[in-house]
Amino acid sequence: MISLGINGREMTLDVDPETPLLWVLRDELRLTGTKFGCGVARCGACTVMLDGMPRRSCVTPIGSVAGAQVTTIEGMQGREIDAVQAAWAAIDVPQCGWCQSGQVMSATALLREIPKPSDEDIDHAMAGNLCRCAAYVRIRQAIHDAARTLEG
Repeated sequence: MISLGINGREMTLDVDPETPLLWVLRDELRLTGTKFGCGVARCGACTVMLDGMPRRSCVTPIGSVAGAQVTTIEGMQGREIDAVQAAWAAIDVPQCGWCQSGQVMSATALLREIPKPSDEDIDHAMAGNLCRCAAYVRIRQAIHDAARTLEG
């Protein structure tokens, strides 16, 4: 039995401790906003927040996060996520959308850490998030737009 918080709810799960967090979220808890992309922590589609920091859930064994707080895209709240989502929608960032929950999670974490990021800050923070549709220019613009919204 593994106990942890998921989206603000304390849970005890009877799962193999080696099962990747991604599959517990998707298959056991039906939180399907977190996506499978590569399975080796290189694309960022599976990004969740672990104790407030971005983490690739596809390579994180559920047993290693016992006692932690996990937040998925479904559980994200706050000014930063609201600003990011509004900016994403305003300039039509997503194309296929597969990577977007991971992109939004990473962008939100960036703005929580650096409220006025430079292009270099954005490129560094988002480097682990791949977009098959190559929407990187719009992603960067949306992060700048969200930052301006937050400062105003």
